[in-house]
Amino acid sequence: MFSLGSWLPAFPGLAWGWALLDAFLQGLVGACAVSVLCSLMKVYLYIQCLNSPERQAEKEAIRAQRAVLEPLHVLVLTGVLALVGSRVAALVVLEFSLRAVSTVLSLGKDAHSSQLYLLCQYSLGCGVSCGLSFLLEGAPHRSWNLLLAAGLAGLLALQCRRLARHVCALYGLHSGARYCGLCILLLSDGHRIPALLRRALTVAFAVADLAAVELINRDFLSAAEALRFWTPLTICYTLLVVYMQEEARQSTDGGLVFRTVLVRMGGLFILLLTVGRWSDILHVLVSLLGELWCLLHAGVLLESCRRQVSQGHR
Repeated sequence: MFSLGSWLPAFPGLAWGWALLDAFLQGLVGACAVSVLCSLMKVYLYIQCLNSPERQAEKEAIRAQRAVLEPLHVLVLTGVLALVGSRVAALVVLEFSLRAVSTVLSLGKDAHSSQLYLLCQYSLGCGVSCGLSFLLEGAPHRSWNLLLAAGLAGLLALQCRRLARHVCALYGLHSGARYCGLCILLLSDGHRIPALLRRALTVAFAVADLAAVELINRDFLSAAEALRFWTPLTICYTLLVVYMQEEARQSTDGGLVFRTVLVRMGGLFILLLTVGRWSDILHVLVSLLGELWCLLHAGVLLESCRRQVSQGHR
């Protein structure tokens, strides 16, 4: 199964080492996907702020974000996604998918606000990791495939990061002087970035949901055992979604997203205490750190999205 290690003698623990390498590569691909999402959202929000005179403070806050923190963000998120087990990652993906569908059905067009794209960062990383784990299971060259995927994902993330830096530094000058072809393209089609992200995320989570269901069901020996797991999980997730929808209607402060993470992970923690394993509980705590890390990293962008939504309501 581990093509890189197939050329080496069967030393004790070698298979474990290659499995750890595969987990790291899967986490790296997921972290790069999150980096691409954040970079494109940064480009979109910066252009929106530049076109609104009353949002100049937000524009300066987005520009002031340190580029050196981006590699650190990718590295930490890679480690978190590599540590989280496929079972808990699958549960995170299913929870966000249910929450996103509920938001779309209840809020309609307002559901496609930019904030929803930033809230799915960690879930997207888990979804990519689950999808790769499912699609490459049993592949004869699994490690080589993951290495190629990590290289392509890293290249795409690097190019999107360079695009964000270019826009923050020179978009105001180039778009006005019609000097740069890239900035002229963003001037005419920059408003289509959310639609592009919406289609890409729909495909990514559709694949991730199928992979998540399969990864969870493989642990059950009978339909009755699976039913004992899925019934409380469905009830728990439904109650969480209803609570969060009501909380979102009543609260407009920026701390709502952090309270939502604590409620979601707390509910999942309690659920897995009854129907899960002890390793799952540890993975939930790691997932909580990953969610908080993603939200802290995108704090400026989330605040800009929140103000954009509140201004649209006014």
